[in-house]
Amino acid sequence: MTKSHDILCIGSVLWDVIGRAPVHMRQGSDVAGRITRLPGGVAMNIAMTFARFGLKASLLTAIGRDTQGDELIEACEELGMETSHVYRSEDLPTDRYMAVEGANGLIAAIADAHSLEAAGSKILRALNDGTLGSEETPYEGYIALDGNLTQSLLEKIAVSPAFANADLRVAPASPGKAERLLPFLVHKRATLYVNLEEASLLCQKEFTSSGEAAAGLLERGALRALVTDGGNSASDATPDGVITQVPPSVMVTRVTGAGDTFMAAHIAAENEGADRDEALNRAIRAAAIYVSGGNPK
Repeated sequence: MTKSHDILCIGSVLWDVIGRAPVHMRQGSDVAGRITRLPGGVAMNIAMTFARFGLKASLLTAIGRDTQGDELIEACEELGMETSHVYRSEDLPTDRYMAVEGANGLIAAIADAHSLEAAGSKILRALNDGTLGSEETPYEGYIALDGNLTQSLLEKIAVSPAFANADLRVAPASPGKAERLLPFLVHKRATLYVNLEEASLLCQKEFTSSGEAAAGLLERGALRALVTDGGNSASDATPDGVITQVPPSVMVTRVTGAGDTFMAAHIAAENEGADRDEALNRAIRAAAIYVSGGNPK
């Protein structure tokens, strides 16, 4: 087995097409703004944040052998990611995500991750064939896993011996996919990273604060849960108790990728030996810098 990275990022790596306007928007708004195309997806956003903290991520995902896929692989490598284990499909197109954001936050978004879903367990070959691990010699280290995988594949990962020794860090891709993470609610090695809405969906209970939601996830069986609530608060719950902190007040210029930045910054802090208080503080500060338009380092 070979390991030339600090963390595995498993999930969506695609092109983000984001339209941003500096004004408040509503359904039917037609305004001037900027449209950008950048590498994105939950796994990619996490990997990019790791790179800013000097850590190397290896990607396990599906990317097409089309022109957009070749450009995406090149972009990943330029950003310092390892792509040698990426599944390149001959007949599946490269996935895309499209969002519209206004001064009042995310207006609407569509995630087209059908190729990742269709590729299924093929993206995990390196964890089963001995390249990075196998059922007999499980991978050891951090794994960031996102909910863009299918429900059936996430269920298999939750019980797979190939993941038995990993430090799993799990996040949904969106509130609409939050319930896909149910297999990890009772997982002995998984830490959940969710927002307030996603926590409510997982617990089938309405929460009013991040601390209440994090505690609720533990009551449902979670080993550890980190819950964010926008600019209001963020909480980390373990059997040792719940820690809650309030993010700094900033001018919001973007929101897509903020949760992924929070998650990556938190893992990076713990990788450096930070305690729970410090790791949570670093994560909320990194997310605040990100949403204000900067790049956390």
